[in-house]
Amino acid sequence: MSEPAVPSPPSPSGQLRPATVAVIAGRPAHVPDEPLNVPITMAATYVAGGDLEYGRYANPTWTAFEDALGALEGGRCLAFASGLAAVSTVLDLVAQGGKVVAPAHSYTGTLLQLADLEARGRIVTQLVDITDTAAVAAACEDAALVWFESPTNPALELADIPAITAAAHAAGAYVVVDNTFATPLLQRPLADGVDVVVHSATKYISGHSDVLMGAVVTSDDDLHAVLKGRRELLGAIPGSFETWLALRGLRTLHVRVERAQANAAELVSRLRTHGAVSEVRYPGFGAIVSVVLAGGAIAADLLTHQTRLWVHATSLGGVESTLERRRRWKAEPTTIPEGLVRLSVGIEDVDDLWADLGQALDRLVDPV
Repeated sequence: MSEPAVPSPPSPSGQLRPATVAVIAGRPAHVPDEPLNVPITMAATYVAGGDLEYGRYANPTWTAFEDALGALEGGRCLAFASGLAAVSTVLDLVAQGGKVVAPAHSYTGTLLQLADLEARGRIVTQLVDITDTAAVAAACEDAALVWFESPTNPALELADIPAITAAAHAAGAYVVVDNTFATPLLQRPLADGVDVVVHSATKYISGHSDVLMGAVVTSDDDLHAVLKGRRELLGAIPGSFETWLALRGLRTLHVRVERAQANAAELVSRLRTHGAVSEVRYPGFGAIVSVVLAGGAIAADLLTHQTRLWVHATSLGGVESTLERRRRWKAEPTTIPEGLVRLSVGIEDVDDLWADLGQALDRLVDPV
């Protein structure tokens, strides 16, 4: 089993660094008296004869967001109504009876979609341990699509993206990576040969827990055209206002990720010495941390109800810190420990975060 390297912050093509690209990409030309930001275009219908035609086909606000995220990921982006709308559109490309390889530990929405498609005879799914590169490569041999996350949700396992991509391509399979946790600031899978990157833009991309949106990015023009056609046919389009909010959130992605990641690294060092914690899972980058509590499910449930600053919530990637026992969801894989709590570390002061989390953990060791 090979150990994948922790990614270093990549640079998009050209001279501009990711932080600059996040701020400037998708903006209008610098014309006197014109706005710095692309305005919200609230339109379902356009005058015929141009490139837009109808609100399900295109929108200038989408274009601005897609230009920005595409520039960060190194490809062409399509915005979707939600992360799961993006997932379902990509999975819809698998032919009848095609095989999809995916991690046993993945976002539950993705696993549920795969299970639903398999139950209806649409696809065959093989779930794998994504850290076992040799086993994943063997599973690729008759696959149509290899789908994975790195880090995985919520186990935070790392995949060897280049090796798995090479094995999948050698077998004639497409490769899709859900890059929601890492963001393009920490990892750019397209640069490793991946065919499609998927985001739940609800999370870090928008970053303020007020938008439901998804995105797909590819550097393959043919795939882009096919996915765009499927979006139009299925109607999985985002609202103009949501897209504008997501683009505004994207402008601060670099400062949010930098602060949240620094907070996460500090919290990890403190969590590893606490008696209530039996295991800390952290891939070495990003702002998601999973802890397994010595007291199991009961301790995990107590923890999520004994914090005041940390919010008990199922989503992640916002400026605020959230936590959740993942096995409270029936669809979560049973191989995820009952006592696992996923922490989405925000941008608050780290000492305040620790004071709140620490007092809740202390009560598990020495109940008052």
